[in-house]
Amino acid sequence: MRKRFVIHEHHATRLHFDLRLEIGGVLKSWAVPKGVSMNPSEKRLAVAVPDHSLGYINFEGTLAEGSYGAGEVRIWDKGEFETVGDGEEQLRKGKLIFSFDGAKLRGEFTLLKMSKQEKNWLIIKSKDEHVDQNWKLETVLEPKKK
Repeated sequence: MRKRFVIHEHHATRLHFDLRLEIGGVLKSWAVPKGVSMNPSEKRLAVAVPDHSLGYINFEGTLAEGSYGAGEVRIWDKGEFETVGDGEEQLRKGKLIFSFDGAKLRGEFTLLKMSKQEKNWLIIKSKDEHVDQNWKLETVLEPKKK
């Protein structure tokens, strides 16, 4: 079953990317410090964060100073994704295999929960026709000057 996804580019205290997958009536969410890669040799940390409401899928804007996650938020990529089987059940078991159909991200990925760690997962690109060994993450916004 095809569902929606969004990846927000989030210029908070540190630049990171928020992966959000529509599963179980909410946006299951992970903060991905280095962003998702199309290169299977680059396993990226994805830290589980609280679920967001489905209304957040099109959000872009500025989160006010002093609020949680303060800073600029822009949509980096969005589209649909598909799981084989029940996504909620796969997440409970610690391994979700899905395919992105977005503007930037395409093909199969795996979210894999790290052993004995409550919130830490890895997101890994599967070896398929969409692999890009020379993948370079490009931001939507210019990074903040320090």
